Amino acid sequence: MSKNVLVTGASRGIGYKTALMLASQGHTVIATARSEDKLLELAESASSGNIVPVSADLTLQDDIQKLATAVSDFDTLHGLINNAGAVHREAFMDTDIEVFQHLMDVNVYGIVRLTKALKKYLGKGSHVLNISSMSGYQGSLKFGGLSAYGASKAAVVGLSEVLSSEFASDGIAVNCLCIGAVQTEMLSEAFSGFKAPVSPEQMGTYIADFILTGHQFYNGKVLPVALNDPG
Repeated sequence: MSKNVLVTGASRGIGYKTALMLASQGHTVIATARSEDKLLELAESASSGNIVPVSADLTLQDDIQKLATAVSDFDTLHGLINNAGAVHREAFMDTDIEVFQHLMDVNVYGIVRLTKALKKYLGKGSHVLNISSMSGYQGSLKFGGLSAYGASKAAVVGLSEVLSSEFASDGIAVNCLCIGAVQTEMLSEAFSGFKAPVSPEQMGTYIADFILTGHQFYNGKVLPVALNDPG
């Protein structure tokens, strides 16, 4: 059965590969990010399935409504992958409060805005998957300079657990994956020269499978996905 899945942060890295994998399996993907050009490139790269590109900034309510309108063209939304995120690396004492606010706006409030707008399209048996990080996973090894990022990703964990409880009566599963180091542009921005053990293709394949099947086994779970113990 073909599913309708919305993927945020789909213009590059993990989101890009996740969208391609889902489309290759015959599913319809509403792919969103700020870059319209990269989304069109993504849609053209799909050899099968259907990718619907919708450029949007998740910090803008008008753009959130644009996504809701795009989803309304379909009977139901089977999956929502909240993957979009921003990173910043700087010593805590040098990090301005505006940086903390920006990362919370993108990494947390973006999920809040979009999930609120799309909740009515998520039917029984649907799956919301929030992508966090080992930086937000309690007890994992942390790296200096990621205080704002780690705080925002920890908030995603807490939000996911509460939403799983609130949405359970509607038959909507909510899970959270805390992923480790993946060789993406965002990782290179924060850790220049670092070589991650996992490629975007590998993680995208894992996430595509999890959005389709993970809710059959998990709900309200926060799962680390890492070969080692990175932040």
